[in-house]
Amino acid sequence: MDDLRYKPSTTVAAIIEREGRFLLVEELTPEGLRLNNPAGHLDPGESLLQACVRETLEETAFAFTPEALVGIYMARVQMPDGPGRPGGADISYMRFAFCGSLGALDAERKLDTGIVRTLWLTPDEVRASSALHRSPLVLQCMEDYLAGRRYPLEVLHTHASVYASAQGI
Repeated sequence: MDDLRYKPSTTVAAIIEREGRFLLVEELTPEGLRLNNPAGHLDPGESLLQACVRETLEETAFAFTPEALVGIYMARVQMPDGPGRPGGADISYMRFAFCGSLGALDAERKLDTGIVRTLWLTPDEVRASSALHRSPLVLQCMEDYLAGRRYPLEVLHTHASVYASAQGI
């Protein structure tokens, strides 16, 4: 019966604004080049905040310190048939989006596999490029950030058992 449970993929995203521009990544996907917030999946043994810090570093080479939760989002994406995906895929994502402080750039760090480059785009450029967004949540997260939506990080709690499972305890 467990196989019938609805299990959306848990992801995190960093909504990073500097001088009126937002940091996005351009990544190679089975559907071609797409734009996304620095984002990725939650790994075993890490909190949502740790995942966001890690994904931002891996995809942009920038350190990132989450300071507030912008929102929690769900979206369903139906992907077409493609290599490694016969018959396509129907995936639901639950995204936790954070804003915070951008730290130093590690210029020596290679970007994660599939990430072509980072881009700083104005809100109008992000809106105009929506056909290239990897997820419908890219634009929604930015709009919520611009609307001033911020929730304290204290609303999140990671029980110690999450970390213990990663250590094989």
